[in-house]
Amino acid sequence: MANGAEKKPAHRPSTYSDKLTSEICNRIACGESLNRICKSAGMPNMATVLRWLDRHEEFRGKYARAREIQADTLADEIISISDDGLNDTYVDDKGNQRTDYDVVARSKLRVDARKWYASKLAPKKYGDKIEQKLTGDPDNPINLGIKVTFHEP
Repeated sequence: MANGAEKKPAHRPSTYSDKLTSEICNRIACGESLNRICKSAGMPNMATVLRWLDRHEEFRGKYARAREIQADTLADEIISISDDGLNDTYVDDKGNQRTDYDVVARSKLRVDARKWYASKLAPKKYGDKIEQKLTGDPDNPINLGIKVTFHEP
């Protein structure tokens, strides 16, 4: 640094407050990652937030609800990204309309990432449905039996 001065790290709050945790939860509910939030100016670092989650039950509840809402936000974004074809094509130098495959691929990646994350945040709502069905011969059903044996000491 000039004149031997070192740049000081940005101030990171470490004192728990409802205002700060509400902002964190609101930003999560709007789809922002905790990692990005913690890197923002005026926000606590990740370790501090995780410590607060461990120590403050009311924050844990707000945080869990924010994550549920985040899954719905991601699902809404999937629809928006899929429906937005604005930059999927361009006009080349000869006046011909062309597909911009890089934009299409990036949109697919964005959709796939959101689908995956939503399925992890809310697996019952957005996860893959696995259905198991047991079938058998109705004329030859499976016989189940239980045998109990007592042994004398």
